[in-house]
Amino acid sequence: MLVDPHGRVVRDLRISVTDRCNFRCTYCMPAEGMTWLPRDQVLTFEEIERVARVCVERFGFESIRITGGEPTVRAHLPVLVEKLAALGVDLAMTTNGIKLPEVAADLRAAGLRRVNVSLDSLRPERFTQLTRRDAVDAVVAGIDAAVAAGFDPVKVNVVVMRGVNDDEVVELATFARERGVEARFIEFMPLDADEAWSAEKVVPAAEIVAAIAGVYPVETVSQGSEPATRYRYVDGRGAFGVIASVTAPFCGACDRVRLTAEGKFRNCLFAVEETDLRALLRGGADDEALAAAVAADVGGKWAGHSIGQVRFVRPARSMSQIGG
Repeated sequence: MLVDPHGRVVRDLRISVTDRCNFRCTYCMPAEGMTWLPRDQVLTFEEIERVARVCVERFGFESIRITGGEPTVRAHLPVLVEKLAALGVDLAMTTNGIKLPEVAADLRAAGLRRVNVSLDSLRPERFTQLTRRDAVDAVVAGIDAAVAAGFDPVKVNVVVMRGVNDDEVVELATFARERGVEARFIEFMPLDADEAWSAEKVVPAAEIVAAIAGVYPVETVSQGSEPATRYRYVDGRGAFGVIASVTAPFCGACDRVRLTAEGKFRNCLFAVEETDLRALLRGGADDEALAAAVAADVGGKWAGHSIGQVRFVRPARSMSQIGG
Protein backbone atom coordinates (compact mmCIF):
# COMPACT_ATOMS: atom_id res chain seq x y z
CA MET A 1 0.00 0.00 0.00
CA LEU A 2 0.98 3.60 -0.58
CA VAL A 3 0.45 5.58 2.63
CA ASP A 4 0.92 9.35 2.91
CA PRO A 5 2.48 11.10 5.96
CA HIS A 6 -0.95 11.47 7.56
CA GLY A 7 -1.86 7.78 7.41
CA ARG A 8 -4.16 7.97 4.38
CA VAL A 9 -3.93 5.03 1.98
CA VAL A 10 -3.82 6.16 -1.66
CA ARG A 11 -6.09 4.03 -3.85
CA ASP A 12 -7.46 6.33 -6.56
CA LEU A 13 -5.71 7.74 -9.64
CA ARG A 14 -7.22 10.58 -11.67
CA ILE A 15 -5.77 10.71 -15.20
CA SER A 16 -6.15 13.74 -17.46
CA VAL A 17 -5.87 12.64 -21.08
CA THR A 18 -6.00 16.13 -22.62
CA ASP A 19 -6.03 19.79 -21.62
CA ARG A 20 -8.36 20.61 -24.54
CA CYS A 21 -12.09 21.10 -24.23
CA ASN A 22 -15.03 21.90 -26.51
CA PHE A 23 -16.64 24.01 -23.75
CA ARG A 24 -15.35 27.14 -22.01
CA CYS A 25 -17.00 26.90 -18.59
CA THR A 26 -16.56 30.11 -16.63
CA TYR A 27 -15.36 28.36 -13.45
CA CYS A 28 -12.77 26.36 -15.35
CA MET A 29 -11.40 28.18 -18.43
CA PRO A 30 -11.14 31.70 -19.86
CA ALA A 31 -13.25 32.53 -22.91
CA GLU A 32 -10.15 32.94 -25.08
CA GLY A 33 -6.38 32.80 -24.86
CA MET A 34 -5.75 29.23 -23.73
CA THR A 35 -2.41 27.87 -24.94
CA TRP A 36 -2.84 24.17 -25.65
CA LEU A 37 -0.14 21.62 -25.01
CA PRO A 38 1.73 20.58 -28.16
CA ARG A 39 0.74 17.07 -29.16
CA ASP A 40 4.20 15.66 -28.51
CA GLN A 41 4.08 16.85 -24.89
CA VAL A 42 0.88 14.93 -24.12
CA LEU A 43 1.39 11.42 -22.76
CA THR A 44 0.73 8.60 -25.19
CA PHE A 45 -1.74 5.86 -24.31
CA GLU A 46 1.17 3.51 -23.69
CA GLU A 47 2.78 5.98 -21.27
CA ILE A 48 -0.50 6.51 -19.43
CA GLU A 49 -1.05 2.75 -19.17
CA ARG A 50 2.45 2.26 -17.81
CA VAL A 51 2.00 4.79 -14.99
CA ALA A 52 -1.40 3.30 -14.18
CA ARG A 53 0.01 -0.24 -14.17
CA VAL A 54 2.77 0.75 -11.75
CA CYS A 55 0.20 2.31 -9.43
CA VAL A 56 -2.03 -0.77 -9.58
CA GLU A 57 0.61 -3.48 -9.44
CA ARG A 58 3.06 -1.85 -7.02
CA PHE A 59 0.68 0.03 -4.74
CA GLY A 60 -2.67 -1.70 -5.09
CA PHE A 61 -4.64 1.20 -6.53
CA GLU A 62 -8.28 0.18 -6.90
CA SER A 63 -9.85 2.88 -9.07
CA ILE A 64 -8.97 5.11 -12.01
CA ARG A 65 -10.93 8.08 -13.31
CA ILE A 66 -10.32 9.52 -16.79
CA THR A 67 -10.61 13.31 -16.98
CA GLY A 68 -9.61 16.25 -19.15
CA GLY A 69 -10.05 19.01 -20.28
CA GLU A 70 -12.77 17.07 -22.00
CA PRO A 71 -11.59 13.46 -22.35
CA THR A 72 -13.88 12.57 -25.25
CA VAL A 73 -12.06 15.00 -27.56
CA ARG A 74 -9.01 12.73 -27.32
CA ALA A 75 -8.95 10.59 -30.45
CA HIS A 76 -9.41 6.82 -30.11
CA LEU A 77 -10.26 7.03 -26.39
CA PRO A 78 -11.78 3.51 -26.29
CA VAL A 79 -8.28 2.15 -27.02
CA LEU A 80 -6.99 3.68 -23.79
CA VAL A 81 -10.08 2.55 -21.89
CA GLU A 82 -9.44 -1.04 -22.95
CA LYS A 83 -5.82 -0.81 -21.76
CA LEU A 84 -6.82 0.57 -18.36
CA ALA A 85 -9.77 -1.79 -17.94
CA ALA A 86 -7.37 -4.70 -18.35
CA LEU A 87 -5.75 -3.66 -15.06
CA GLY A 88 -8.87 -4.84 -13.25
CA VAL A 89 -9.74 -1.56 -11.54
CA ASP A 90 -12.99 0.36 -11.11
CA LEU A 91 -12.78 2.56 -14.20
CA ALA A 92 -14.77 5.80 -14.50
CA MET A 93 -14.77 9.04 -16.50
CA THR A 94 -15.85 12.64 -16.00
CA THR A 95 -17.16 14.36 -19.14
CA ASN A 96 -19.29 17.26 -20.31
CA GLY A 97 -21.39 14.64 -22.09
CA ILE A 98 -21.75 16.32 -25.45
CA LYS A 99 -20.07 13.48 -27.39
CA LEU A 100 -21.60 10.59 -25.43
CA PRO A 101 -24.32 9.90 -28.00
CA GLU A 102 -21.46 9.07 -30.40
CA VAL A 103 -19.04 7.25 -28.11
CA ALA A 104 -20.92 5.90 -25.05
CA ALA A 105 -21.50 2.41 -26.48
CA ASP A 106 -17.88 2.02 -27.59
CA LEU A 107 -16.54 3.22 -24.23
CA ARG A 108 -18.82 0.84 -22.36
CA ALA A 109 -17.78 -2.07 -24.59
CA ALA A 110 -14.11 -1.19 -23.97
CA GLY A 111 -14.58 -1.57 -20.21
CA LEU A 112 -15.56 1.85 -18.84
CA ARG A 113 -17.95 1.26 -15.93
CA ARG A 114 -19.15 4.63 -14.67
CA VAL A 115 -19.53 8.20 -15.94
CA ASN A 116 -20.07 11.61 -14.36
CA VAL A 117 -21.58 14.22 -16.66
CA SER A 118 -21.28 17.93 -15.87
CA LEU A 119 -24.54 19.89 -16.04
CA ASP A 120 -24.75 23.16 -14.12
CA SER A 121 -28.05 24.47 -15.49
CA LEU A 122 -31.10 23.20 -17.33
CA ARG A 123 -32.00 26.67 -18.60
CA PRO A 124 -30.68 27.20 -22.13
CA GLU A 125 -29.69 30.85 -21.77
CA ARG A 126 -27.98 30.30 -18.43
CA PHE A 127 -26.26 27.15 -19.64
CA THR A 128 -24.88 29.13 -22.59
CA GLN A 129 -23.60 31.84 -20.24
CA LEU A 130 -21.90 29.28 -18.02
CA THR A 131 -20.30 27.14 -20.72
CA ARG A 132 -20.12 29.70 -23.53
CA ARG A 133 -21.75 27.04 -25.69
CA ASP A 134 -25.43 26.60 -26.67
CA ALA A 135 -25.55 22.89 -25.92
CA VAL A 136 -27.80 22.05 -22.96
CA ASP A 137 -29.99 19.73 -25.06
CA ALA A 138 -26.89 17.93 -26.34
CA VAL A 139 -25.63 17.34 -22.79
CA VAL A 140 -29.03 15.98 -21.70
CA ALA A 141 -28.92 13.68 -24.73
CA GLY A 142 -25.47 12.57 -23.58
CA ILE A 143 -26.80 11.70 -20.13
CA ASP A 144 -29.58 9.65 -21.73
CA ALA A 145 -27.02 7.93 -23.98
CA ALA A 146 -24.92 7.00 -20.95
CA VAL A 147 -27.93 5.42 -19.26
CA ALA A 148 -28.85 3.57 -22.46
CA ALA A 149 -25.28 2.27 -22.83
CA GLY A 150 -25.51 0.62 -19.43
CA PHE A 151 -23.20 2.77 -17.30
CA ASP A 152 -24.01 2.29 -13.63
CA PRO A 153 -24.14 4.62 -11.93
CA VAL A 154 -24.49 7.69 -14.11
CA LYS A 155 -23.89 10.81 -12.03
CA VAL A 156 -24.58 14.43 -12.90
CA ASN A 157 -22.04 16.93 -11.54
CA VAL A 158 -23.39 20.38 -10.63
CA VAL A 159 -21.07 23.19 -9.51
CA VAL A 160 -23.29 25.44 -7.40
CA MET A 161 -22.51 29.17 -7.40
CA ARG A 162 -24.21 31.90 -5.41
CA GLY A 163 -26.29 34.20 -7.60
CA VAL A 164 -25.60 32.07 -10.67
CA ASN A 165 -27.42 28.74 -10.44
CA ASP A 166 -28.22 28.22 -6.75
CA ASP A 167 -31.91 28.72 -7.56
CA GLU A 168 -31.82 25.52 -9.69
CA VAL A 169 -30.71 23.07 -7.00
CA VAL A 170 -34.13 21.47 -6.53
CA GLU A 171 -34.82 21.57 -10.26
CA LEU A 172 -31.59 19.69 -11.00
CA ALA A 173 -32.26 17.20 -8.21
CA THR A 174 -35.70 16.55 -9.72
CA PHE A 175 -34.15 16.13 -13.18
CA ALA A 176 -31.78 13.47 -11.81
CA ARG A 177 -34.55 11.66 -9.87
CA GLU A 178 -36.74 11.44 -12.93
CA ARG A 179 -33.96 10.01 -15.09
CA GLY A 180 -32.72 7.51 -12.53
CA VAL A 181 -29.29 9.15 -12.27
CA GLU A 182 -27.54 10.60 -9.21
CA ALA A 183 -26.89 14.33 -8.86
CA ARG A 184 -23.58 15.48 -7.34
CA PHE A 185 -23.67 19.06 -6.07
CA ILE A 186 -20.19 20.57 -5.73
CA GLU A 187 -19.19 23.67 -3.82
CA PHE A 188 -17.49 26.30 -6.00
CA MET A 189 -13.69 26.00 -5.60
CA PRO A 190 -10.89 28.50 -6.34
CA LEU A 191 -9.68 26.85 -9.55
CA ASP A 192 -11.32 29.14 -12.12
CA ALA A 193 -8.99 30.53 -14.78
CA ASP A 194 -10.37 34.05 -14.39
CA GLU A 195 -9.64 33.99 -10.63
CA ALA A 196 -13.10 35.35 -9.89
CA TRP A 197 -13.70 32.97 -6.99
CA SER A 198 -14.65 34.40 -3.63
CA ALA A 199 -16.06 32.86 -0.46
CA GLU A 200 -19.28 34.80 -0.99
CA LYS A 201 -19.93 32.78 -4.16
CA VAL A 202 -19.81 29.47 -2.30
CA VAL A 203 -23.18 27.88 -1.52
CA PRO A 204 -22.59 25.70 1.57
CA ALA A 205 -23.45 22.02 1.38
CA ALA A 206 -25.86 22.39 4.29
CA GLU A 207 -27.88 24.94 2.33
CA ILE A 208 -28.01 22.68 -0.72
CA VAL A 209 -29.21 19.71 1.33
CA ALA A 210 -31.81 21.84 3.11
CA ALA A 211 -33.25 23.08 -0.18
CA ILE A 212 -33.69 19.55 -1.52
CA ALA A 213 -34.91 18.10 1.77
CA GLY A 214 -37.56 20.81 1.88
CA VAL A 215 -39.16 19.19 -1.16
CA TYR A 216 -38.02 15.57 -0.96
CA PRO A 217 -37.41 14.12 2.53
CA VAL A 218 -33.94 12.56 2.76
CA GLU A 219 -31.74 10.54 5.08
CA THR A 220 -27.94 10.51 5.26
CA VAL A 221 -25.90 7.63 3.86
CA SER A 222 -22.43 6.98 5.32
CA GLN A 223 -19.66 8.82 3.47
CA GLY A 224 -16.59 6.58 3.71
CA SER A 225 -13.62 7.72 1.60
CA GLU A 226 -15.82 9.21 -1.13
CA PRO A 227 -15.62 12.99 -1.51
CA ALA A 228 -19.41 13.29 -1.51
CA THR A 229 -21.70 12.95 1.46
CA ARG A 230 -24.67 11.02 0.10
CA TYR A 231 -28.34 11.44 0.92
CA ARG A 232 -31.03 8.90 0.10
CA TYR A 233 -34.57 9.94 -0.77
CA VAL A 234 -36.96 8.51 1.81
CA ASP A 235 -39.43 7.60 -0.93
CA GLY A 236 -36.85 5.24 -2.44
CA ARG A 237 -36.32 7.18 -5.66
CA GLY A 238 -32.56 7.29 -5.63
CA ALA A 239 -30.01 9.51 -3.93
CA PHE A 240 -27.83 12.56 -4.40
CA GLY A 241 -24.45 13.67 -3.09
CA VAL A 242 -22.87 16.92 -1.99
CA ILE A 243 -19.13 17.61 -2.15
CA ALA A 244 -18.33 20.21 0.50
CA SER A 245 -14.78 20.92 -0.64
CA VAL A 246 -14.80 24.40 0.92
CA THR A 247 -17.05 24.35 3.99
CA ALA A 248 -16.36 20.79 5.15
CA PRO A 249 -13.29 19.45 3.31
CA PHE A 250 -12.87 15.69 3.06
CA CYS A 251 -9.06 15.97 3.09
CA GLY A 252 -8.81 13.72 6.14
CA ALA A 253 -10.15 10.79 4.11
CA CYS A 254 -8.64 11.67 0.73
CA ASP A 255 -7.28 8.65 -1.14
CA ARG A 256 -6.63 10.18 -4.57
CA VAL A 257 -3.74 11.49 -6.65
CA ARG A 258 -3.58 12.93 -10.16
CA LEU A 259 -1.66 12.65 -13.42
CA THR A 260 -1.87 15.62 -15.78
CA ALA A 261 -2.07 15.31 -19.55
CA GLU A 262 1.64 16.09 -19.92
CA GLY A 263 2.69 13.63 -17.24
CA LYS A 264 2.98 15.70 -14.06
CA PHE A 265 2.07 13.75 -10.92
CA ARG A 266 0.11 15.69 -8.28
CA ASN A 267 -0.69 14.43 -4.79
CA CYS A 268 -3.56 16.92 -4.35
CA LEU A 269 -5.93 18.86 -6.59
CA PHE A 270 -4.55 22.01 -4.96
CA ALA A 271 -0.89 20.96 -4.95
CA VAL A 272 1.61 23.70 -5.77
CA GLU A 273 4.41 21.28 -6.61
CA GLU A 274 4.47 18.39 -9.10
CA THR A 275 6.69 15.47 -10.09
CA ASP A 276 7.58 15.11 -13.78
CA LEU A 277 6.88 11.49 -14.67
CA ARG A 278 7.07 12.17 -18.42
CA ALA A 279 10.78 12.92 -18.10
CA LEU A 280 11.26 9.54 -16.44
CA LEU A 281 9.07 7.72 -18.96
CA ARG A 282 10.93 9.18 -21.93
CA GLY A 283 14.34 9.06 -20.27
CA GLY A 284 14.52 5.28 -19.99
CA ALA A 285 13.56 4.92 -16.34
CA ASP A 286 12.43 1.47 -15.23
CA ASP A 287 9.30 0.70 -13.24
CA GLU A 288 11.22 0.83 -9.97
CA ALA A 289 12.21 4.43 -10.66
CA LEU A 290 8.65 5.35 -11.57
CA ALA A 291 7.32 3.76 -8.40
CA ALA A 292 9.95 5.54 -6.33
CA ALA A 293 8.99 8.90 -7.84
CA VAL A 294 5.30 8.32 -7.11
CA ALA A 295 6.07 7.26 -3.54
CA ALA A 296 8.32 10.26 -2.96
CA ASP A 297 5.65 12.67 -4.17
CA VAL A 298 2.97 11.09 -1.98
CA GLY A 299 5.48 11.28 0.87
CA GLY A 300 5.16 15.05 0.71
CA LYS A 301 1.37 15.23 0.72
CA TRP A 302 -0.04 17.81 3.09
CA ALA A 303 -2.87 17.41 5.57
CA GLY A 304 -5.30 19.58 3.61
CA HIS A 305 -5.69 22.38 1.08
CA SER A 306 -6.52 25.21 3.57
CA ILE A 307 -9.09 26.98 1.38
CA GLY A 308 -10.38 30.05 3.18
CA GLN A 309 -7.36 30.27 5.47
CA VAL A 310 -4.55 32.79 5.36
CA ARG A 311 -1.99 30.12 4.41
CA PHE A 312 -3.96 28.95 1.34
CA VAL A 313 -1.93 29.13 -1.86
CA ARG A 314 -3.86 29.00 -5.11
CA PRO A 315 -2.46 26.56 -7.72
CA ALA A 316 -0.93 28.18 -10.78
CA ARG A 317 -3.08 25.99 -13.05
CA SER A 318 -6.81 26.13 -13.63
CA MET A 319 -9.02 23.02 -13.36
CA SER A 320 -8.85 22.21 -17.08
CA GLN A 321 -5.04 22.08 -16.92
CA ILE A 322 -4.96 19.89 -13.82
CA GLY A 323 -7.71 17.42 -14.59
CA GLY A 324 -10.60 16.78 -12.21
